[in-house]
Amino acid sequence: MRASNMNVSLPKVIRAAFGVAILLAVVAVAGRSHTVEAGAAAGEGRFRDMGAAVAWLNSPPLSGHSLRGKVVLVNFWTYSCINSLRELPYMKAWAAKYKDAGLVVIGVHTPEFGFKKERANVQQALRDLKITYPVAIDSDYGIWQAFRNNYWPANYFIDGQGRIRDHHFGEGEYAASERVIRELLKESGATGLDDADVQISADGVEAPPSGDVRSPETYVGYGKAERFASPERQAHDLRKTYAPPTNPMLNQWGLSGLWDVGAESTVLQAASGKIVFRFHCRDLHMVLGPAKNGKSVRLRVSLDGAPPGDDSGTDSGPDGTGEVRLPRLYQLIRFTFG
Repeated sequence: MRASNMNVSLPKVIRAAFGVAILLAVVAVAGRSHTVEAGAAAGEGRFRDMGAAVAWLNSPPLSGHSLRGKVVLVNFWTYSCINSLRELPYMKAWAAKYKDAGLVVIGVHTPEFGFKKERANVQQALRDLKITYPVAIDSDYGIWQAFRNNYWPANYFIDGQGRIRDHHFGEGEYAASERVIRELLKESGATGLDDADVQISADGVEAPPSGDVRSPETYVGYGKAERFASPERQAHDLRKTYAPPTNPMLNQWGLSGLWDVGAESTVLQAASGKIVFRFHCRDLHMVLGPAKNGKSVRLRVSLDGAPPGDDSGTDSGPDGTGEVRLPRLYQLIRFTFG
């Protein structure tokens, strides 16, 4: 798979509205790199307090007491994290397959960025992603801290007696996780379980990653930004005009136009602007938001200077055009090979 240059143009749609297309992060398929810790010994502690949830979706409030006797899978996630999104097909499949046997899947939505604290945004994400199992909104990090968690995604497996028996950080190891679920259900008295693992066929942002990834997750807010390659020094919390890098190296990125670079987001301040990124992976995603007044924003993606054609993502057409309506993760490139 070749290294490619991605260029996203963001024309302003509403002339009265600056702050067009809040750009939060460029996400290549690799995402975060987590240490995987599966198969931990029994006795990792008790079911942590869930009372710190700001709200519950798809369910009344749940607690360790109300779930006594159930096997519980607690999944920490956030709706614009590609690593979390690629786990969702398994969460949904396990919730459906093992519900009658006594499994309860709970999604704990702990936001990485401020815009993901908005309940309406989380509700919309659940509808779009077709998530029907209970989800706790953990905007104040109360549940996160109770579990002493540090990762997105993170899965905690709890037996019928309320003991945390296993955990897994990051993507992958799905067969091992499903075996843990079956073992805990059998301990709780479930019989007649189907020992075959679920078979997942996912597309779009939920599709599994490819095996040829050389581009990590990339932030454009100055709080975590790396490899910025525009000729100008990046200004913090100030409007500044940038020129794009002429020949960026792999995983370097830059801006073109008038932008305000904040700690979490980079916001376009004029009629149009661009972001350029040289990457090497099958999929390229970007976290984008609409204008300050909520009006949608048009975008155009080019790949090595041309429209992406068959390599366009689910949120861009063959001509590279797309539209930002909600603050979420957008798939802009999906190579047809690799």
